[in-house]
Amino acid sequence: MPNALATRLSAWGFSWAGLRDNRRGEWWLIAQMALILAHLLPASPSPASLGLNWPLALRLVGLALFAIGLVLAAQGALNLGASLSPLPEPMPEAVLVTTGAYARCRHPLYQSVILCSLGVTVALGSLLHLALLLGLVVVLGFKARREETGLCNLHPQYEAYRASTPAILPGLPWLDWRSAFPGSAV
Repeated sequence: MPNALATRLSAWGFSWAGLRDNRRGEWWLIAQMALILAHLLPASPSPASLGLNWPLALRLVGLALFAIGLVLAAQGALNLGASLSPLPEPMPEAVLVTTGAYARCRHPLYQSVILCSLGVTVALGSLLHLALLLGLVVVLGFKARREETGLCNLHPQYEAYRASTPAILPGLPWLDWRSAFPGSAV
């Protein structure tokens, strides 16, 4: 098993040098993973500590959002197949996927992480988790932009795809930057 993991990490482009100098966007991945893991922390402050009785309906809505996020993540990962990499630097042999979840948005895995984070935030009613959600929005926005630079270099047809397909969440400027490029429309 350790050899299989080392082989997979190597195929994705992980290296000790990359962890030192961020050559393939390793720092963005580390920030993303830290924010995701921080979602395991308890609600702070808890709604009860603020004198609130957090409604069961909100807890259920949060759990539903989380579950939908997991389903969307699975769909995006399956659609990407062998091109899947946790790093924002695309693998040199990666094919451009524009169907399935990738017809809905250019970064459905990032969309699913944000949706899961929103679900946890709503379910717990936690200001800490709201801050983690906002942190993920910032990190994933930067990570996606870095990834798109590599995708444009790797796939000439990416420009047209980028101009016509929302980035992460349609209509939100930081998470949908189609209009930021010449010749593109929202």
